[in-house]
Amino acid sequence: MTTSFVLEGRFVDVFEQRIKVGKLRIDNGKILAFEECGSSSSALYMPGFVDAHIHVESSLLVPTEFARLALPHGTIATVSDPHEIGNVLGVKGVLYMLKNAENTPLKIYFGAPSCVPATSAALETAGAEISSEEIAQLLDRDDIGYLAEVMNFPGVLNADKAVMSKIQAALHRNKPIDGHFPGGRGEDAKRYIEAGYPEQTTISTDHECFSLEEAIDKLEYGMKISIREGSAARNLEALHPLFEKVSADRLMLCSDDRHPDTLIKGHINELARRLVQKGYDPLKVITSATRTAVEHYRLNVGLLRPGDPADCIKVRDLESFHVEETYIDGKLVARDGTCLVPSSPIEIVNNFSCSPIALGDIEQNGESTSIRVIDVLDGEIVTRSGEGVVTSHGGKLVSDTTTDILKLVVVNRYTASPPAIAFVRGFQLKHGALASSVGHDCHNIIAVGVSDKDIVAAVNEIVEKKGGLSIADGENRQILPLPVAGIMSDLPGEEVAELYTALDENAKKLGSPLRAPYMSLSFLALLVIPELKLSDKGLFDGRTFQFTSLELK
Repeated sequence: MTTSFVLEGRFVDVFEQRIKVGKLRIDNGKILAFEECGSSSSALYMPGFVDAHIHVESSLLVPTEFARLALPHGTIATVSDPHEIGNVLGVKGVLYMLKNAENTPLKIYFGAPSCVPATSAALETAGAEISSEEIAQLLDRDDIGYLAEVMNFPGVLNADKAVMSKIQAALHRNKPIDGHFPGGRGEDAKRYIEAGYPEQTTISTDHECFSLEEAIDKLEYGMKISIREGSAARNLEALHPLFEKVSADRLMLCSDDRHPDTLIKGHINELARRLVQKGYDPLKVITSATRTAVEHYRLNVGLLRPGDPADCIKVRDLESFHVEETYIDGKLVARDGTCLVPSSPIEIVNNFSCSPIALGDIEQNGESTSIRVIDVLDGEIVTRSGEGVVTSHGGKLVSDTTTDILKLVVVNRYTASPPAIAFVRGFQLKHGALASSVGHDCHNIIAVGVSDKDIVAAVNEIVEKKGGLSIADGENRQILPLPVAGIMSDLPGEEVAELYTALDENAKKLGSPLRAPYMSLSFLALLVIPELKLSDKGLFDGRTFQFTSLELK
């Protein structure tokens, strides 16, 4: 059915960097023409927001339900790396995301996950592997637009054959390559960006910068920087001065990982609002939140030009970025905070094979001694390698709330093997335990707690449901089941947001001051982010990329 209509009012032009008044004529999902003329309408339209880097799975929602929460906030497109489900199900998981995303108007542009698993089988156990040959096959698809974040930065710096073959496959197909080099500076950053091609910007983006100096180094070597503000990793405060230093076409905005309780409240519009509140030019902010990603990734997303898809949003003003209407391909998909797209049936796929654990499985023999402690940083996914004295009770190392040194456990959910044990500081739980089968990137079960009994109970709640987020505090148990690959729910997004909010509130009642305790927990197994992490195979130093001992020698 052909639909024609006119939008009248004020329009943000991200090319001429001005606001134009007139009429936008739309026909059959495309912008037919723009007539600059006088208008009595005060309506204000702008291009829709683009999240330049996000793992949809980390919202705990399948793409269709993620879209239903994001569309009311003016998000019309995302650049999405499906490596979370890839680590669980391999190429089958990537294809699942592509198929599910066909049922939503949100323009989700997927990449080929370059690091599945993120490291090697010697370091951690994933549910699947995506080979160089499979990466090439994915990149041959029209619905795979880029090579997703190359997390194996040691592999790039050391010219690892498998890593380089994936980079070459993307270059051969003229598809962008996303980066991931947290803390990369100077000559190492330059070598990583060139990836074996001197004086060439081969790896062209990074969303992992957590200091201004790091971002400036990478910009100087030709990268674009995505400023990230997610549920756990929050780098906007450190990086916003970039808006004074470089042009808008060098900057993008992203969330990377957004849990449903924060997604339901806001998305990229929230980042734009905060940047404008800091005094930055709204037109420059909007350009970074829209045009830069569209052009860099060559997205089929409209920017209010004749011939473009009729993608735009109506906002109250360019300060609050309160979204009143969202249009995609000429269709109104959200209005006044309500998504107009219904839920779709959700197929269940999974890879979950572990059995319940017992108390004896997580006992750690030893006497009170100095140990390495993972120090959590609120608002960051990097950790610090700290030191502390662990408490011993009856010859067993246990959690100690007085020093906030708590037991951390990772349970392999794919094959039977002994749990890995370490200790973490920063959660400040006074009682109870938290557990999650969202454990980046391999998605084994990760748990932290005050008592071994509660840790075991929290883990076994997840084992029973074959995925989820859980709390155990004595006889009190609570779980948000995640039956889709053990990392996503099969419920409507609004219900997931409500259940997650209750879990988050209860985690904080246990004593945690962290803004997103479950998100922070999920990253404690992510070996490619320094400094100290725990995989299912042991305590890992991300600086040396080697296992290390719990006890200090």
